[in-house]
Order: sequence, then structure tokens, then C-alpha cells
Amino acid sequence: MCSSKMADDTVSVSSQKVLVEGDGKTRLKKDLGLLEGVAIILGIIIGSGIFVSPKGVLREAGSVGLSLVVWGLCGFLSMLGALCYAELGTSIPKSGSDYAYIGEAFGSLPSFLYLWDAIFIFVPTTNAIMGLTIANYLAQPLFPDCDPPDSALRLIAAVCITGLTLLNCWSTRVTTQLQNVVMITKLLALGLVIVGGGMAFYSGKVTMFDNMWEGTATDPGQIAVSFYSGIFSYAGWNYLNFMTEELKDPYRNLPRAIYISLPLVTVIFVLANVSYLAVLTPAAMLSSDAIAVTFSNRMFGYLAPIMPALISISTVGSLSCHIMTSSRLCFVGARNDHFPQTVCPL
Repeated sequence: MCSSKMADDTVSVSSQKVLVEGDGKTRLKKDLGLLEGVAIILGIIIGSGIFVSPKGVLREAGSVGLSLVVWGLCGFLSMLGALCYAELGTSIPKSGSDYAYIGEAFGSLPSFLYLWDAIFIFVPTTNAIMGLTIANYLAQPLFPDCDPPDSALRLIAAVCITGLTLLNCWSTRVTTQLQNVVMITKLLALGLVIVGGGMAFYSGKVTMFDNMWEGTATDPGQIAVSFYSGIFSYAGWNYLNFMTEELKDPYRNLPRAIYISLPLVTVIFVLANVSYLAVLTPAAMLSSDAIAVTFSNRMFGYLAPIMPALISISTVGSLSCHIMTSSRLCFVGARNDHFPQTVCPL
């Protein structure tokens, strides 16, 4: 069996990260409070998406007005999904999120299949995409006149993924403290965008909203694709459920973290898009591969390089958070004997 069998009520392991309880199930310590829960949700959701995805939403929506409506509705839909997961997390207070819920609802075999799909497909591909995104932003200043070589991008991505994995293995407390710091960095980056938009409005030269519904898409398929691009930026609202057992008082802190995070993210994302449109024309947004960087170049002059640095830190935080939460999937799978016995003790 993967789970440790001990008669003692509670035994602390030397790493100070694992508790073995009397029911024979190995559990992680409850180190996460409300602030850490909010930081995890914000850390996952606010990655590189909001700095890139506005292009996709605007292109498919066809007009400024509909694109802003899509961003607001995507936040609302994400909030509904998050509330469902809050109900699941308090009804089934187990770590592992979807894996645990599938196991409770449909049995061991479907949860086993989900676990191995996640390990071989979902988790590593998401980590790779995040790592390459970080690498692109870090390498841009080093190759100002050409595209960075693929080998350099892959090396930087591999170093980031390996380093953050080792950090997560070393200390959950340090990782959660890192998330708190990165959360501030993310909010600072978006705050700069919103302040820049406010400055543009104050100058009185904003004309993008005069005909904001002109060119609105009417094709249902096209509108659906715009929602897909928006939902991509809100992805990650369910990741705190991977760590439910580590939350202090999860029956209160899990719903509270969701109630705080999702409305905050929705308001920030809508304001950020208004700010983008206050400074950049729709044509400029559609021609840019990194809207926040283009925005920064237009608004902040010699301070513009700050934005790529903040976006890199933001994406590093998202990758760290994804590694931290998805690792609990392996932990719970090992506890349920869904790994080979030679691997479970790891």
C-alpha cells in the first residue's frame, strides 16, 4: 500500500511538510490561509493571457463594444464555474480537485484514467507552454533585431521549470510566500496598464469609443471563438481545489478566496482592456503580438522595458503555482494506490 500505516494519532515527518494521521492516510499540513488561497487563484489566472488574449477577443468580436461585453461575461461565467467548485470543495474536502471528484462520483477506474491523462498530457504540456512564454519574454531584450533561437528558448524554459519544481519540493511555505510577492507584481503590472489608460482619458484624446459597436460580429461561431479567447485568460479558477486539504478551515476559506478573487480579476481585466483601447487603435492591437508591451512603448517611453520584466515575473508566478497545485494530483494519486508501489513513497 502507498499510504503509511501507523497507530499513532498524528506523526510529523522530519520534512515538516507531511502529517500521517491515525486513519492511515497521509496528508499535508494545513499551511494555507485566506491570503495564500487568493494568491494561488490570482497567480494561476493572471499569467500571460491578459497581456496577449485581448487581440483574439477583439478580432473575433469585431467591435470594441462587443469585446468588452465578452470580457465581462467571461468573468461572470468563470465565477459560476468557480462557485460550483467551491460547493464541490466544501462537500468533498479532498485535495486533487477533478481527480478526487471523479473518484467520488464515478469510481476508481475513471479517476485513474484522468490521473494518467493529466500526468502525461495536461500538466506537462501546460508547464511547457508557460515555460516557453517566460523564455520568449526573457530572451526578447537579448535579441532585439531578430527572433531568439529555439534552442535558447527551450533551455530557458527547461531551467525555469526545473528550478521551480525543485523550489516546490524544498518548501511549500517558501513557495506560497513567493506567490504572495508575485501576486503584488501581477497587480502592479495591470495597475500600470490601468493608470496609463486613465492618463489617456485625462488627456481627452481618446476616440476609440465614439463608434464602439461598429463592425460587431453577428456570426454565432465567430462570437463563440471570441468567448473562447476570453475564457482562456480566466482559466485556473479551479486550481485551489487541488490543495483543499492544506487550507486552514477550508469550509470558509475556499469559498471566500473564490468570492474575492474572481470579481477582482473580472474588474481588473475589463479595466485593462478599456485602457488598451484608450491608447491603441483596434488595428494596432490586432497587429501586435504582445499588446501590453506595445501599450507600454506607446505610454511610458524609456520606462517601457519595465512591462516585459513584469510580464515575465507574472508568468513565472503562474508556472510556479501550476507546479505547486498539480503536484498534489500525484500526491493524492499515490495515496489512492494509483501509482506503482515503487514510485508511491516519492
